[in-house]
Amino acid sequence: MPLDAIERWIRFLGAFAGLATLAIALVAMFLSLQRPAGREEGGARLALRRPLLLLATLLFVGACVLLWRPLPFHEPIWLRILMLVSGSLLFFGGLGFYLWGLHSLGRMFAPSSGFGVRLHAGHRLVTTGAYAFARHPMYLGVIGTGVGLLLLYRTWTALFFAIIMFGLAVRARREEKVLSDEFGVEWQTYVSRVPAWFPRSCVRRKKDSQ
Repeated sequence: MPLDAIERWIRFLGAFAGLATLAIALVAMFLSLQRPAGREEGGARLALRRPLLLLATLLFVGACVLLWRPLPFHEPIWLRILMLVSGSLLFFGGLGFYLWGLHSLGRMFAPSSGFGVRLHAGHRLVTTGAYAFARHPMYLGVIGTGVGLLLLYRTWTALFFAIIMFGLAVRARREEKVLSDEFGVEWQTYVSRVPAWFPRSCVRRKKDSQ
């Protein structure tokens, strides 16, 4: 069936793109840990160490491999087509938004975890590129990728990934507190201009500027 062939190719491309993005993210994370630390909150000093992050990554990947089993659903063709189209848009669009955010941060990229937040020494607030449209473009990209992954692959791994990625909203709030403490008025001005997650419409922006 042509649909089966199309689905296989999109899944193959998705796997390649997803693994490539993961590799880029890991390289950026480990390079950032070589820079001198500035403000550290929570358990960042302990949690954000290369051996622990490497171990956590390996455990996460291992869990994903073990859970890579199809969900017990049999979709009608029209639903498969809908999930294929919407899943592709969310998955590849999410990866693109994540990489755009990573590029926008450049040397200011600093990893964080659910245990703590770390800023570099001499950290600057980035408000350009993807960060001119949303305060958390990388997290938004990961969440979109997670939902797209579930629609495209429909495995227990995809369901697990999609669910836990919504926890990034909690991490985002912790990061915002650290950034507010670090940058004060500059951060508050940025917050008043740029939404946390979804870009405002042009109409809304015009109204806000009046």
